[in-house]
Amino acid sequence: MKAIVLDEYGGPEVLRPREVPEPVPGPDEVLVRVVATALNRADLLQRMGRYPPPSPHSAHEIPGLEFAGTVERAGERVTAARPGDRVCGLLASGGYAEYVVTHERMLIPIPEGMTFEEAAAIPEVFLTAFDALFSQANLRMGEVVLVHAGGSGVGTAAIQLAHAAAARVLCTVGSAEKATRAQALGAELAINYREQDWAAVTREATGGRGADVILDFVGGPYLEQNVAAAAPLGRIVFIGTMGGAAGTLNIGLIMQKRLRLFGTVLRARPIEEKIALTQAFIRQALPLFHAGLLHPVVDRVFALHEAPEAHRYMEDNRNFGKIVLRVTG
Repeated sequence: MKAIVLDEYGGPEVLRPREVPEPVPGPDEVLVRVVATALNRADLLQRMGRYPPPSPHSAHEIPGLEFAGTVERAGERVTAARPGDRVCGLLASGGYAEYVVTHERMLIPIPEGMTFEEAAAIPEVFLTAFDALFSQANLRMGEVVLVHAGGSGVGTAAIQLAHAAAARVLCTVGSAEKATRAQALGAELAINYREQDWAAVTREATGGRGADVILDFVGGPYLEQNVAAAAPLGRIVFIGTMGGAAGTLNIGLIMQKRLRLFGTVLRARPIEEKIALTQAFIRQALPLFHAGLLHPVVDRVFALHEAPEAHRYMEDNRNFGKIVLRVTG
């Protein structure tokens, strides 16, 4: 099969297509013919050698944390999937390839009428946002959520999920155009972090109280401001460290506000936890796609061989929503 294989680490030019053996499903796994996959910031870090896939390592290092396609073959103990089923799901790695294998209970049925390119934009960002908002932060109706990087894949997913849960949604973005698009997804207020003090604006928009839940992708540089922008009993969830992992922390203010700080990742979790999250998402969030209350946000679709250009596009922060790779027709 054709796949993008990392034979070395470096810039986008190291993303080269190669022929590699097709994976073989185990008794509880299915082989999926991939039609589309999508980019995530973790792919950029892995390409640079800064985010290796979890063990056990395969013979070929193939990036890609999600897929959308059709079931090609099922293992002998599989009961919930059949050849021809349209599915998408999370992966620990391997999505930039014509075929992947995954556990049958990691499969998410693709809603009727949704394209494979749209479905490929769901798993990583919507499950990350769903887990952060509800499993980690216990978001409740009427609470205020501040979503950083509102134009990112996880940001666009989090805005929609929080809005659907009847929360007040604020977000930070880097341009007026992204602010308009974030508000169209359900954000009550989109704050341009290049021009405004987002912590002060958050407090002002909430009558001085602050945000009950903050989803942060930046890390260290935002740490002090996150604490300042948080409401009493607020919950701050760290999903990424795009700006760095170290920062200054005012412990006294955390104690005074009785804040809770969480860190979360999906890739390194045990398969049992990923299955539990996937099944909860299918029960609670997937019906909202059918109802039209949630939808994947696709910015641009590249062909698989255009993976280097897709990575450069993400590195330039040009996207609003997901960047998708079309793998097969």
